[in-house]
Amino acid sequence: MKKSSLTILGCHSSIPTNKFHPTSQVLEMKGFFFLIDCGEGTQVQLRKAKIKFNKIIHIFISHLHGDHFFGLIGLLSTFHLLGREKSVSIYAPKGLKEIIDVHFKWSYTKLKYCIDHIELSSKKLEKIMENEKIEIFSIPLKHRIYANGFLFREKPSNRKLNIKEIKKIPDIQIGDYPNLKLGKDFKTNNGRVIPNFQLTFDPPKILSYAFCSDTSFYLPIIEYIKYVDLLYHESTFLKTEENRAMKTGHSTANQAAYIAKRAKVKKLLLGHYSNRFPNIKEFEKEAKEIFFNVEASEPLKTYYL
Repeated sequence: MKKSSLTILGCHSSIPTNKFHPTSQVLEMKGFFFLIDCGEGTQVQLRKAKIKFNKIIHIFISHLHGDHFFGLIGLLSTFHLLGREKSVSIYAPKGLKEIIDVHFKWSYTKLKYCIDHIELSSKKLEKIMENEKIEIFSIPLKHRIYANGFLFREKPSNRKLNIKEIKKIPDIQIGDYPNLKLGKDFKTNNGRVIPNFQLTFDPPKILSYAFCSDTSFYLPIIEYIKYVDLLYHESTFLKTEENRAMKTGHSTANQAAYIAKRAKVKKLLLGHYSNRFPNIKEFEKEAKEIFFNVEASEPLKTYYL
């Protein structure tokens, strides 16, 4: 089974350069590809990462600052030029639909595919998408404008059949398999009850990923992201710039680490670095003073949950 993974396309803030790329990433989970934020140059980074455009059906935009969505119209235009027919769902704060509609109106472009806009406005944890394998929630953040993080969580899988043990019980027929996968015990023809754990294996562990950018140091999110396998939390500044972080609605590396520690997450990824700090390992070093399993995310690097 393919592992769930996160590919970082860009992890810097504000101004793109030849080395620094604004926020964008792709989460692959249970066979689905989710594009999270779409800073300028995202489609070029997608090509470098060898992620096929037609795999992207769901796009999540955290907020309407340009470094988190300026690449979106270009990407949507490229979808059109490539002859895409499959629809795209965009989960974003209210206002993005208007921005996109105005662009395509005045460029006289009639897209070959449909866009389903899911406008976000809740300031509470809210389930915004669900299918048979995954559920996705918006996480309220604290920034200069309305902003959301996102929580992606797998749904429980069925138990796996232990065929070797099953074959030892002649009464078990193929028609009994669905109930065994659901965790039900088996009752033989003579009335003996065989516990399910003797006939099946535990399902794979449920995995979860939380994306929290952009946000000030905001303790309420701890409750929403407890025990996630991977947390991406912005760390725009080092602690020497804590006052600047507070004024601009951002966090420092040690603040991100504190959130991770309190939430008891498995691993922390830092990102959204200010360009004033060229050495991203400084962020990692600072965060490790508080939380041990932390890494400074890098463009075009893939991390496994």
